[in-house]
Amino acid sequence: MTSRTLLNTALRPVLLGTGLLLSASAMAAPQGLYSTEELLDADVYAKSDSDQAIGDVEDVLLDNDMRVHALVIDTGDLFDLGDKQYVVGAEHFTVETHNGESLDNIEYSVHLDLDAQALGEQPEYTNTWWNQAKDNLQQAWEETKEGAASAWETTRSATSDALDKAGNVLESVGEETQQAADDAAQ
Repeated sequence: MTSRTLLNTALRPVLLGTGLLLSASAMAAPQGLYSTEELLDADVYAKSDSDQAIGDVEDVLLDNDMRVHALVIDTGDLFDLGDKQYVVGAEHFTVETHNGESLDNIEYSVHLDLDAQALGEQPEYTNTWWNQAKDNLQQAWEETKEGAASAWETTRSATSDALDKAGNVLESVGEETQQAADDAAQ
């Protein structure tokens, strides 16, 4: 029996068990496609208490690439946070899907990696925040485009130089080979 066969035989029960665990926790697994209409008004839960909703999703903010940048969480005067709306970046939440097989019955819940106090420290969703965030993201987009263009120019230049050097080496080797052949023929 080869070592590969032994490894496959040993891993098969582990992989099967992992597959069963993953299917058992399918509700928490990424679903691949989400409905923003259904995500709006989804209950939001803080890290410290997954049984008590601390607000709901008021809005979904997208970036230039149409990816989710943040959610706006409406606290509705819960937990002494006031009736405020906070911007929570995509790195601070996960979305759980319930009844995911039926679009008519699909429900989401949003789980923060923040507690209620940390949510209160997030930026408030105001006109000032909106304008500043929009300008910052546009500037970052421009810098990314400029950086990508610069990287492309550097790569293109380096590749061109490398090809020129390789061509010169091949030409030199060819000349030396031709000279050696001429010398051998004489």
